[in-house]
Amino acid sequence: MIEKIKEFFREVKIELKKVVFPSKDEIIGSTWVVIITVFIVSIFLGLIDIGLSRLIGLLISNR
Repeated sequence: MIEKIKEFFREVKIELKKVVFPSKDEIIGSTWVVIITVFIVSIFLGLIDIGLSRLIGLLISNR
């Protein structure tokens, strides 16, 4: 059992050497893309919500 655990951690160490981590500039660029995308989607969903709320309000008030 102990040997299997040791082998696992050896393999983890080998795999971590293969990982290519992004640079600081790449991380900053990706973060801006995420922030802008979230902002645009939130505005879109807010407008849809307002429109549907008014539509439902009109349908309810006409009954």
